[in-house]
Amino acid sequence: MPRFEGFVPGRFPLDAIGAGGFRFADMSHKGSIIATPAGIRIWPVTRFSEVTIESLQPVLDEAGSIDFLLIGTGADIAFIPPALRDPLKQAGIAVEGMATGAAARTYNVLVGEDRRVAAALIAIE
Repeated sequence: MPRFEGFVPGRFPLDAIGAGGFRFADMSHKGSIIATPAGIRIWPVTRFSEVTIESLQPVLDEAGSIDFLLIGTGADIAFIPPALRDPLKQAGIAVEGMATGAAARTYNVLVGEDRRVAAALIAIE
């Protein structure tokens, strides 16, 4: 299976999660990812405390094609603070935080329904 080298254009379901990474589009990647309608890219975040509005800029850049952002917060659920929630809301994007496994499954369902969704997913072991 080829390694993921930073960005793959297109919309793909996630085939597997865990072992510190993700499988999608016949590729694998160790580490966190952001999946938007434009494609999947490396996300240099390893824990929820590192999530900033700046780290979510790829989502804001595509705000016109995203209604809903799922943040996979790692192994545990974390509250999405106003510093993240408010700028996304101003851009027209609703946000929900949940454990990464649940976020990835929900993302796959919404992509399958052709919904305007993005996911920022922190890798889990």
